[in-house]
Amino acid sequence: QLQLVESGGGLVQPGGSLRLSCVAPTLDLYAIGWFRQAPGKEREGISCISSRGTRTMTAASLKDRFTIARDNTKNVVYLHMDTITPEDTAVYYCAAKLDPRDRTVTMAEGDFTSWGQGTQVTVSS
Repeated sequence: QLQLVESGGGLVQPGGSLRLSCVAPTLDLYAIGWFRQAPGKEREGISCISSRGTRTMTAASLKDRFTIARDNTKNVVYLHMDTITPEDTAVYYCAAKLDPRDRTVTMAEGDFTSWGQGTQVTVSS
């Protein structure tokens, strides 16, 4: 399994911005998805990017504020979060799915084979 490590979480004020990172030794063959789980809620899909970044998809309710990007030269995938609200408070996870043909974008949890431990984002003034 791919070892994924998320970072960049923390305490942020409403209206602020944050960039989360997901790193692994080799990411360039994997589609990477971002998910989050708020207290008392089910985990939800946020965004996904194909292995070489040709394709992306983002949840309709978040696409105006969240952007996914990757830099395979650094083995990192980013989630940029803008205009953050308290409703964005959650543990954020990245996950990987093998994607050798750079075709995969999905937010179905069952499609992903490796998961990180998560990074906490807390939005509060």
